[in-house]
Amino acid sequence: MTYAIIETGGKQLRVEPGRFYDIELLSTPADEKVTIESVLLVQHNGEVNIGQPLVEGAKVEGTVMRHFRGRKVLVYKMKPKKKTRKKRGHRQELTRLMINSISLNGSVLASEDTATPETASAEAAAQ
Repeated sequence: MTYAIIETGGKQLRVEPGRFYDIELLSTPADEKVTIESVLLVQHNGEVNIGQPLVEGAKVEGTVMRHFRGRKVLVYKMKPKKKTRKKRGHRQELTRLMINSISLNGSVLASEDTATPETASAEAAAQ
């Protein structure tokens, strides 16, 4: 299993090809490809590449699926015995990102097209 740890929106996220993730809002329009080069760690077949702070030559490519707003978070502030209350809500702007591939030094380590060994063996047994 191949995965990478990337940094986007001030947060670190473990990503795998073929999955989608909700991240902080990106300025890229929907259905456009995006390349993330701030990769902190790449793991491929037991071999781990750790960056200091970033892995040289590592890229994660993905496609922006859509932009949306997250769930509402209520912020309620109250001071006891003062009759002071504030109720506010916040909805974070998010981007749904589908991870297409993870590459290191120009070679693609994993993409959403490649089948994982578990699914490949299950498909072979079914036939």
